[in-house]
Amino acid sequence: MFEFEDLPWFPRWLRECMTHYLCAFHRVMGTTPLLADLVARALKHAAVPRVLDLCSGGGGPMPEVVAHLRQTQGMTDLRLTMSDLYPNRPAARRINGLGDPRLSYCVEPIDAAAVPEGQRGVRTMVCCLHHMRPETAKEILRSAQDSGQPLCAYEISDNSLPIWLWWVVMPPAFIGTFFVTLLVRPMTWRQLFFTYVIPLIPLFVAWDGAVSNARTYTIGDLKELTASLGTERYRWEMGSLKGRGGNKVWLLGLPSADSLASSDG
Repeated sequence: MFEFEDLPWFPRWLRECMTHYLCAFHRVMGTTPLLADLVARALKHAAVPRVLDLCSGGGGPMPEVVAHLRQTQGMTDLRLTMSDLYPNRPAARRINGLGDPRLSYCVEPIDAAAVPEGQRGVRTMVCCLHHMRPETAKEILRSAQDSGQPLCAYEISDNSLPIWLWWVVMPPAFIGTFFVTLLVRPMTWRQLFFTYVIPLIPLFVAWDGAVSNARTYTIGDLKELTASLGTERYRWEMGSLKGRGGNKVWLLGLPSADSLASSDG
């Protein structure tokens, strides 16, 4: 199956509208506190207080997650760098234009499976691992392990329900878009027009959401992906969290203290 936002011909402006919608949807689903706890665990295994968000696209929940950690856990020096293989230029200009030295969007392409040397800190992947085929996903995990950097992957579902059920909930998901869109920021005329006048965004959001859930790696899948990975200096943990709208699946890659000392040197 395919997601429209993955297709090369899909209009960039429409992809950006969907990304802005997903940011609002994460707020509705209460992603920030759940993901913040996972990132905090991973940061305990990082040599530097930094998060490198992979596959950021046009935004995502990580800025809110990092702000939450600064406020609730006193991580005032925590830095966030957002990145993508195909950087979103408008998002990069907006984020880099905020003037916050602790928040940036890398304008150079970064491949999640081949992160450049010197990029230290926790690598995060929020609702994007399911976009990768198994061989690519495994290379992404191996890259984090080989470099001795922590990794935190988070998906908004755990794919435990029968696949046919996701198609049943497509109509409610379509209708729900009209309500969640009111929370979208930044709001643009395109976001409004193609939601409420010509409902292209609700249609694509409902389809991509159903496909995303069907493609999400289960805990069993993650065990299979990491079966040949993991060493005495690096371990993999996975599980699910209860949250709004159902369980969320997560994966943590955690280097040992010896591995951290080695990579820091």
